[in-house]
Amino acid sequence: MSGSPWTDEENDLIVEDYFAMLAKDVAGREYVKAAHRRALMPRLQDRSAASIEFKHQNISAALRDLGEDWIRGYRPARNYQGTLADAVVRWLNRNPDWISRPSANRPAFGTPESLEIPVGLPPTLSNGPPPKNIERMIQTAKKFDIAGRDERNRALGRAGEERALAHERATLHGAGRGDLAHRVRWVSEEDGDGAGYDISSFEPNGKLRLIEVKTTNGWERTPFFISRNEVAVSQERPSEWRLFRLWNFSREPKAFEIRPPLDAHVSLTATAFRADFRREVDPHARKGV
Repeated sequence: MSGSPWTDEENDLIVEDYFAMLAKDVAGREYVKAAHRRALMPRLQDRSAASIEFKHQNISAALRDLGEDWIRGYRPARNYQGTLADAVVRWLNRNPDWISRPSANRPAFGTPESLEIPVGLPPTLSNGPPPKNIERMIQTAKKFDIAGRDERNRALGRAGEERALAHERATLHGAGRGDLAHRVRWVSEEDGDGAGYDISSFEPNGKLRLIEVKTTNGWERTPFFISRNEVAVSQERPSEWRLFRLWNFSREPKAFEIRPPLDAHVSLTATAFRADFRREVDPHARKGV
């Protein structure tokens, strides 16, 4: 049977075991990969150790494409079957608590020198090569609404904003501008959503920074939702507005900033329309109900 396509049952078994290891990995608990593999082999259909190891790498690649965390010891290997991505999605759908798990990266306020986040270049400006198998990534992402998932995960969004707030204050303290650090405001928390940004901060020279925070546990190219109002504010105040993208949040948060115009970096796709009822002037003119 070895060398034949993996069945849905086999994919479900290895994905379940992978997440058992990943849960320990994220929590910092020890586990032995070989022991997991030996326990899994009798439940599969004559799969070799090498085949199982490679499948683990395929699962890492699928999770990365789905904007989720993966086991760092299993380097993502592309060209996985769509049926494997389906198995990962099935597991995620059966285990919603995994998506909404609390973050381990809530900032410890009072230690500003340790709270700055590494901020790199946006993917569009880095010198790295474009991702391989981009079509496979897009197809996998469509199986699981990862942008919508992050948007609906209020705990993740709030934790990301809190972490970004601590980063802004730490950066200003580090620049010798404690006076400005004390004036940084968590606008979405204090005033509610609707301003078109989450944090009001400053550059060290005193220039205003209006920061919209988008957080994911996935990698840097994980898609995200952005509201019409946020886009409008980015256009109205381009010299002040910044999109602060936090990624790899559940492990070791990293970030990059996007400055307007947004369409220089991302493709904006309309995903919904508001429907207002028409004001009917002549009810006899109706053609249908």
